[in-house]
Amino acid sequence: METPVKTKTVEQRQNVVILFAGDSGDGIQLTGAQFTDTNALFGNDVSTFPNFPAEIRAPQGTLAGVSGYQLHFGSVEIFTPGDQCDVLVVMNAAALKANLNKLKKGGTIIANTDGFDKKNLRLAGFIDEVDPLTDGSLANFHLHSVDVTKLTRTALEGTTLGMKEKDRCKNMFVLGFINWMYSRENALTEGFLRKKFSKKPDVLDANLKALIAGYNYGETSETFTTRFEVKAAPMPKGTYRSITGNQGTALGLIAGAQKAKLDLFYGSYPITPASDILHELSRHKNFGVLTFQAEDEIAAIGSAIGASYGGALGVTASSGPGIALKTEAMGLAFMLEIPLVIVNVQRGGPSTGLPTRTEQADLWQAVHGRNGEAPIPVIAASTPIDCFDMAFEAVQIALEHMTPVILLTDGYIANGSEPWRFPAAKDLPEIKPNFIPSVTSGSAETKPFLPYQRDERGVRPWALPGQAGLQHRIGGIEKQDKTGNISYDPANHELMVRLRAEKVAKIADRYKPIRLDSGPEQGELLIVGWGSTYGAIRTAALQLQGEGQSVAHVHIRHLFPFNKGLGPLLKKYKKVLVPEMNSGQMRQLLRAEFLVDAQGLNKIQGMPFTSEVIRAAALNLLKQ
Repeated sequence: METPVKTKTVEQRQNVVILFAGDSGDGIQLTGAQFTDTNALFGNDVSTFPNFPAEIRAPQGTLAGVSGYQLHFGSVEIFTPGDQCDVLVVMNAAALKANLNKLKKGGTIIANTDGFDKKNLRLAGFIDEVDPLTDGSLANFHLHSVDVTKLTRTALEGTTLGMKEKDRCKNMFVLGFINWMYSRENALTEGFLRKKFSKKPDVLDANLKALIAGYNYGETSETFTTRFEVKAAPMPKGTYRSITGNQGTALGLIAGAQKAKLDLFYGSYPITPASDILHELSRHKNFGVLTFQAEDEIAAIGSAIGASYGGALGVTASSGPGIALKTEAMGLAFMLEIPLVIVNVQRGGPSTGLPTRTEQADLWQAVHGRNGEAPIPVIAASTPIDCFDMAFEAVQIALEHMTPVILLTDGYIANGSEPWRFPAAKDLPEIKPNFIPSVTSGSAETKPFLPYQRDERGVRPWALPGQAGLQHRIGGIEKQDKTGNISYDPANHELMVRLRAEKVAKIADRYKPIRLDSGPEQGELLIVGWGSTYGAIRTAALQLQGEGQSVAHVHIRHLFPFNKGLGPLLKKYKKVLVPEMNSGQMRQLLRAEFLVDAQGLNKIQGMPFTSEVIRAAALNLLKQ
C-alpha cells in the first residue's frame, strides 16, 4: 500500500519575525542580510537587528560566540525588529540556548542537528550533555530537526571543494529553505553570489548548489507541509532600496556636500560600529569624496578640521572612546568657528566597553564634554532612514552657521536596515555656505577684513586661505571681537564666549515647529524619546492609544539647543516618561531645562528596548 503524499498548503501572514542564530563563522549576518534584501525588493516593510560578538573569531560552539540576525518583515507598517520571534533558526546548541527566550510560545524552531553533538552540548553548558532536541523540553514549540550539514555535503558531492569549504555553504542551504518557506525566489541571492564569487567559479558553483538544494528540500520534504505568504506592504510610490543607518549617514553627508557644491573630506580611524561609514564613503569618489584613514582618532579629526579650513566639508566619525580622544580638537573647531560634522555611532561603554552592543550613554558627553564654554549643536537620528535626513541637516547647520555639529546615532540603527524611498536631488534644499568674496586690492572701498564680524544670526564669514585681501589670524587662543587678533582682555573673553553661545542658541530659529509623533495634543502621559528608541516607543504608544489610553509620543531630534516648542509641549501633559538606553541623561536635561517632573525608564544592557517593556512602564505610571 502506498503512503499518501501530504498536501502542501499556503498560509497568509501579515508579518513575521525570524531570528537566524549560530556561530560567528556560520555566515549568519550574510544569511539575514540576503533574506532582508529579498523581502525589501519584494515590497515588504522590514526592520532588522544584527547582533554579533565583539571578537573577530569568537570561541566556536560557546554562548559568547553566538551571532544573531533578527528580521521583522510584513505587509503592514513595521517600526521594530520585533519583541519576540515567530521562527528561530539555530545552527548549534549554543544558538538555541542563547535565543530560546526570544521565541514566542508555540513558535517554530528549525535546528541543525549536527550542531547538537556531545561537544556542542558541553560547550553550550547543557547539563549532562542532554540533547534538548530529543528530551521533550521543547514541547511548547514546533520543532523541526534538520541535518543541514549532512544535506549540504550531499548536495555538494562531486565538487572540488574540501569538507571545510563545503560546510561554509550551510548558510546558503538554510537561506534557500527559508526562501521556499516564505514563498520567495532565489534570484536576488543568486545574483549576489555571482557578483561576489565571480573570480572563484568553484566557490560560486557550490554556493548556488547549496542554495537550490535548500529550496528543493522544502519543496520535497514531507516534514514541511505549510508555506507562508507575506504580501507586499502598501507603501508610497517611489524607488526603494534597503539601507542601513551607516549607509544612510554616508549618503546624507554626500548629498549635503553636493547641495553645497563642495568636496567632502572624511578623516577617520576604524572603530566598531562606525567603520561602515568609511567603507560606504570610499565607494563614492565620483562625487568628490576623499576618504583618509588616519593613524589615530586625533589625527582623523585634525585632518577634517584642516579640510574645512581649506574650503571643503570636513567630516569625522567614531564611537565610544574615539569621541573622547577627539574632544580637544572639537574645542579648536568651535573656537575657529569653521564647519565640521562629527558623527558618534554610540556603543556600550565606558572605555572599550561593549564594542558590538548599542547604548545611548554619550548624550552628556556630546552636550557638555569639552573644556571651557564650548556649546556645540547636537542632533540625533532615530531610524536607519532618518540617518540620511539628520546627516544632511548636520551638513546644513555646519556650513550655514559656521560651527562644528555632533550627529548621534548608535549601533542599533547603524547596523539595522529598512526600506528607503530615496529622494530626487531636486527635492533636497540648497545649502549655502557662508563664503565671502575676495577683496580687490587697491579699491577705494577696501576696508580691513574683519573675520569675526557677525551677521544677524551671529555667524562669521568663511574666508579661505589664499583669498585676496582676506588674510586673518587663526588658532585656539582667544580672539579679539571682530578682528580675530589674539586677546587676553577679560571683558573681551566674556563677550566672545557669549557671542559664540548666542550663535549656537539661534540655530533653534531654523527648526520646524515641534510635532507629536502620535497621540492627543494634551492629556495624561507624554512619552519622550530620542535616538533609536523611536520604533519601540511608537509601537507601544500606538498600542496604548488603541486601548483608549490618553498617551502621546514625541521624538526629539534636536538635543542641543532644544526645539523652542518642546517646553510648552511638555507642560500639556500630567506625566512625562523618558525611555533611554542609559541611566537617565535626557531625563536630567529635560528636568533642568524645563522644570518638569519627568520619570525615567532606563536600560543599560547593550540591547534595545522592546515595545512591551515601554507599554508596561507607561501603564504603571498612568496608575500612580
